[in-house]
Amino acid sequence: VQLQASGGGLVQAGGSLRLSCAASGRTTSSYAMGWFRQAPGKEREFVAAITQTGGSTNYADSVKGRFTISRDNAKNTVVLQMNSLKPEDTAVYYCAAGPYGRQTDPRLYDHWGQGTQVTVSS
Repeated sequence: VQLQASGGGLVQAGGSLRLSCAASGRTTSSYAMGWFRQAPGKEREFVAAITQTGGSTNYADSVKGRFTISRDNAKNTVVLQMNSLKPEDTAVYYCAAGPYGRQTDPRLYDHWGQGTQVTVSS
């Protein structure tokens, strides 16, 4: 499966962005999906994940209550809605697909998108 992330940009603190991950090839319903992010000089970190059916999600503590992950298997799309953005959310955001649901370890994801930059100004 090929993944294409989009929707990043520059936003002021307190604002919102909606990231999308479009999949082609094998349908996304076969995969659990996740969002990760990587800031300059830091390791890639888990943001959110959702199971194949969308019935279960989990979030990093740093984004809980502000971000929402969802999926539309009919459209092969996964969305990360980000509200109340903070400067510390600034990073390149990646979507990923893997066989195991709700995983926080990036090594358990087999397919990665190219990343989309999110910059939050203070």
